[in-house]
Amino acid sequence: MNCCAEGQQASKPILVKNPDEILIMQEANQIVAEVLCMVQEAVEPGISTYELDQMAEELCRKRKSEPAFKGYHGFPSSLCTSINEEVVHGIPSRKRKLKKGDILSVDFGVRYKGFFGDSALTIPVGKVNHATHQLMLATSKSLELAIEKVVAGNRIADISKAVQEYVEDKGYSIVRQFVGHGIGSSLHEGPEIPNYVQGGQSPRLIEGMVIAIEPMVNLGTHKVKVLRDGWTVITADKKPSAHFEHSVAVTADGPLVLSSRDKILGIE
Repeated sequence: MNCCAEGQQASKPILVKNPDEILIMQEANQIVAEVLCMVQEAVEPGISTYELDQMAEELCRKRKSEPAFKGYHGFPSSLCTSINEEVVHGIPSRKRKLKKGDILSVDFGVRYKGFFGDSALTIPVGKVNHATHQLMLATSKSLELAIEKVVAGNRIADISKAVQEYVEDKGYSIVRQFVGHGIGSSLHEGPEIPNYVQGGQSPRLIEGMVIAIEPMVNLGTHKVKVLRDGWTVITADKKPSAHFEHSVAVTADGPLVLSSRDKILGIE
């Protein structure tokens, strides 16, 4: 989840986790991964975002975990469900039913054994138009490239640069008002993980850090605005936006994607 605007997390400490804590975080994130896979499978024209939210919370609690977002700063639901031009923090509703050609960005987190998991993906509802499909592919690929930079000794800026260069080379824009974050026993820890290079020297990555990297990429302008509900963020020009996120640990062997869905999907 990404409910902190740029700069709000600057004073938060960077907390290093030991191997046992990272193992718990992997368990938490695998619950997140399982829920996201279930939601992806359930997405179809006619289903409401409220139904998806109920399914997610039910499976979450069945896995002996708590939905991380529900009640967080007053957020009313377990899932963030953002449709088309909605960037992040869309609120599930009985009235919002998916239509063929929509894209749905789903963000989900859990609290499990005192630690948090957090991940997101954008799901097509049936066949989407070519431009939107390419936007989704580029956003997903930018996350992959960013994860490759999660190596001890690198800097946060290396992650930011990987996203920014790839996305902007494709002609898309990066949301700047919202950023990724550290994660652990709190949902949002330091450091911030912007998807663009900021001025000044960024923190170095050290073994034991866990970060949530989450590119939010727009087809049009990078500018966004928040709707009257106080949560839903939309693109200023109302063109589509895509969002992908993984929680990743810095290890001696390189990046460990804690929220990987590969095992659940049978890819491993």
